[in-house]
Amino acid sequence: MNNVPGMYRLLKNVTNLAMIFAFFALPANAATIPKNASPKTFGGGWECNRGFTEVNKTCEAVKVPKNAYATKSRYGRIWECNHGFQNVSERCLAIKVPTNGFLNASGDGWKCKRGFIDDDRRCRPVKVPKNAFLSTSTIGRAWECNRGFRENNGSCLVVRVPKNGYLRSGGDSWKCERGFRATKNKCIAVAVPANAYFVDSSYGKGWKCERGYTANGKVCSLVKIPKNAHLNFSGNGWECNRPYRKQGSGCSLR
Repeated sequence: MNNVPGMYRLLKNVTNLAMIFAFFALPANAATIPKNASPKTFGGGWECNRGFTEVNKTCEAVKVPKNAYATKSRYGRIWECNHGFQNVSERCLAIKVPTNGFLNASGDGWKCKRGFIDDDRRCRPVKVPKNAFLSTSTIGRAWECNRGFRENNGSCLVVRVPKNGYLRSGGDSWKCERGFRATKNKCIAVAVPANAYFVDSSYGKGWKCERGYTANGKVCSLVKIPKNAHLNFSGNGWECNRPYRKQGSGCSLR
């Protein structure tokens, strides 16, 4: 029995240490965490539980309007309208789908069916002109001309391809065959002189001299290379060999 006071003091000290450790184990702001809130996972402070939102340092239950559902977010509005409804002044109102329309995949709007076009919140039938077909678009014109026709003021006019011409890949314009050039809605043959080759371009002569020849009007003349010189990079002129430099029509050392 003589050791009872000592054991009592030891137990008292252990109890005090346990209380100290428990105090430090609690979050620093545990006493300030409001109802329906929890300490943040990282850093200090607290945040409202799901389904609640912070109002004046308290957590109030989120008021989910009719035709809506609570989201998992703890921030912002934290609710969304059901499929087929849209938020109008914090209310979820049914989306009014016009005749010949349908709800879009997300359920927050509508689109017109193929063959109809949005016209002031209505789905108006598309008027497809002759020599045209419906496109997949529900905005704008919503139709395209057949191949070989071009759009002109709401109609499809035939593309008149001249002789020695052909339709482009889009089918709404034409281009001249190789060796011809467009001139006033015609395809005129390009006169390629001797020692030259055709160049498919809408500008210039339409031809270029072979290497070793230079353009001289409508013909290609042989490049006359002086002594100590060679053909230049383009092959249609000459330049002096190093260390010679051009002087007049020849190459000399300076």
